[in-house]
Amino acid sequence: MINLDRHIYEGRPADTSGRLEKEIRTYDLLDELGIRYQRVDHEAAMTVDDCRGVDELLGIDICKNLFLTNSQKTKFYLLLMPGKKRFVTREFCAQIHSPRLSFGSPELLEQILDLTPGSVSILGLMNDREKQVQLAIDREVYEEPYFGCHPCINTSSLKIKSQEIWDKFLPAVGHEPIFVDLKG
Repeated sequence: MINLDRHIYEGRPADTSGRLEKEIRTYDLLDELGIRYQRVDHEAAMTVDDCRGVDELLGIDICKNLFLTNSQKTKFYLLLMPGKKRFVTREFCAQIHSPRLSFGSPELLEQILDLTPGSVSILGLMNDREKQVQLAIDREVYEEPYFGCHPCINTSSLKIKSQEIWDKFLPAVGHEPIFVDLKG
């Protein structure tokens, strides 16, 4: 588990010096869309397990965010699934009627979503201007009242009402999700 600031902040940081531009752009878009959020700052969290203290503090479950691609690197997926479920490639591929997928490279992740490993987030879809990534959401994640994610960097985590993501954020960035029911 990572060290984290035990303070829950409402909205963006008052002082943005030292913060990456992509993080600031994320707050700008959320604010522009009227999406309210709580924020916790912490050490770099590379995995769902690293976020356990964040989950407890915010009262949410931060989900797994997996960036996947086909072998030709012509189709890309962002899969959101509960952190407690194990990812089974075959199961996901069967539900979306796709041949085998693998994890996208750090280079593709940065090129398409302007994200780095450990910071993969639904909010990165704001950077997918060419709409190359298909969002796939496990229904269990979709049904949660709150959504936890990183603001395109892995040193902060946000708590947002799920409906705000589905009803405001996704239409604003032009991404329509597909839904899966993963057993893991």
